[in-house]
Amino acid sequence: MNLLRDNELIYGRLLAVEGAHLIERYNKALAAFGVKPTLLKSFEIDRTGFSPQVADELGDYHYLDPNQVNRRFIILTPAQIELPVVHTAFSNTSQLMYEFLSRNRRAIDALTIKDVIYGEIEDSVAKVEDIEDLLSINQVEFRVLSAEDVLGKAAELGRLADRLKQEPEAWRDDAMLSRMVELAKVCGDIRENALVPDQVIFRHNAFWTSHFGGLYVFVDPDMTTVISDPSAPGFRRSRPWQVSYLSIRDAKRVFDFLLSTGRLDLPRESWLDRSGYLEHRAQMTMRGLIRRIEPTADPARIDKVWLQTWIHNHADEVNRDGTFPFLNAAKREAAQTGRIDLNEVDPARRFLLVRAKPEHPDAWLTNMLIADFVPDDFMSRYVFNKQTFYKDYESFDESWRGHVVDMLKTNYLSDKAGFRARLYGLAD
Repeated sequence: MNLLRDNELIYGRLLAVEGAHLIERYNKALAAFGVKPTLLKSFEIDRTGFSPQVADELGDYHYLDPNQVNRRFIILTPAQIELPVVHTAFSNTSQLMYEFLSRNRRAIDALTIKDVIYGEIEDSVAKVEDIEDLLSINQVEFRVLSAEDVLGKAAELGRLADRLKQEPEAWRDDAMLSRMVELAKVCGDIRENALVPDQVIFRHNAFWTSHFGGLYVFVDPDMTTVISDPSAPGFRRSRPWQVSYLSIRDAKRVFDFLLSTGRLDLPRESWLDRSGYLEHRAQMTMRGLIRRIEPTADPARIDKVWLQTWIHNHADEVNRDGTFPFLNAAKREAAQTGRIDLNEVDPARRFLLVRAKPEHPDAWLTNMLIADFVPDDFMSRYVFNKQTFYKDYESFDESWRGHVVDMLKTNYLSDKAGFRARLYGLAD
């Protein structure tokens, strides 16, 4: 993984924590969680406050997520809203953190001047043991604390201020007035500084989770759909009257679900041509074939001329696999007719031709699911499902790892928003 770290393809774009006062605050939050303080003089954090360097030091990458549910967070600065989430068991952790940080920006700005904010994203279960536990999570609540109890003191000052306004003789209570002065020294003028977060409850909608080997939950008005390996505990047993269960191995049923619920952008020339989507799939397909058929080939030599020669020399293997000829035929059909007839396409290959409908709220999650069915497209897997990409990457030899890193740097990292907009129609 060092090559990925060096090129900011894992744990990239994090925030450096170097000031002694910030490290002290971070350690106070760790102590509140019962976690050993860090001895590091500097480290980096993501949007949730997770630090890969602290995780290495502790030997525990779940120190902020011990049960992979009820995720902990540490907020040192409102600038964390701009950071990614690099370690999580739920795909929507990043969005939930973003909503909390953006909806409570004034309070977080004021609090982090003097204190560290920490807590848990609490839901209705303490531990995930079967699918029913996941289905019971309808909303989450941010339980928010601060190391110096600035939140509690602000609430106390508010109560005393209300008493002063409502009780005619309260101004005679010297002890109360002295207490208000003490609290104001810590909290400032709470009429101007909003110190208590206004919104802490958020909906927990469609998501992917790493539990049970990877499981998707999609929520529609009349039905919730779970897509996972059938071996997941509770599969087809939990709430069968309101939950539809699909095997992740059943390409036809999964595709039909995405299509029938309006989550797919069907293959039409109008977007295929300008996006270069099929050309991208073909490029990824050929690299996967080369790695399987001739694993000792030097991927650094791959260019158009080398690739044409390789295809000619391995025509039998390429035709036997069939994916590259299929994509070429699909491209011709789209150019001639403006569309591709999916009824004539094997269900497993249909995922090569579609993307999530960009305007759908579940677009990112849908593209993540599509990537599960296109294992050779390491670019799409990196964009939408980094956990799976990292597992794939571990199986590559050193030359292919270098090639994958070079392609990601050249084609994605150089313009991430442009890449996502061109191939998937997604706007940041």
